[in-house]
Amino acid sequence: MPDATLLDCFPTPSDTPFVIEHVNEEFTSVCPVTGHPDFGDIVVRFVPRAGKDGGVCVELKSLKLYFQSFRNEGIYYEAVTNAIRDDLVAAMGPVWLQVVTIWRGRGGIRSVVRATHGEVPGEWVAI
Repeated sequence: MPDATLLDCFPTPSDTPFVIEHVNEEFTSVCPVTGHPDFGDIVVRFVPRAGKDGGVCVELKSLKLYFQSFRNEGIYYEAVTNAIRDDLVAAMGPVWLQVVTIWRGRGGIRSVVRATHGEVPGEWVAI
C-alpha cells in the first residue's frame, strides 16, 4: 500500500489564512483489473491551520516520495483520491483540503475525481 509515513511536515509560516496548491503532473498507479498503468495529474489544495494553532504544511520532497509509493499499486482512481485526502488530513490536520485527480483517457473515457475535507473557503467554491 502507499506509504503515508513518508509525509513530513513543517510549521505553518503564517498566522494569516492562505491557500496552498501543489500539482503533480506525473502521477502513476496501476489498474487493479487490467494491470495496465494509469497516468494522471494530482492537484492538492489546502488551507493550513494558523501557525499559532500548531498548523503544519507538507514538505514537497516527502509529498513526491509519497506519490511515488503508488507507482506499482493496483488501485482504483477513487481509492487513490480518497487515500491521498485521508493521509494528508491525518498528517496535517488542515482547515480545508481538496484533492483532485485528473486521469488520462483510456478507451475514450477520461475521469476526474474530487475529495474534500472541511469547509470550502469562499474564494474556492467555484473550483
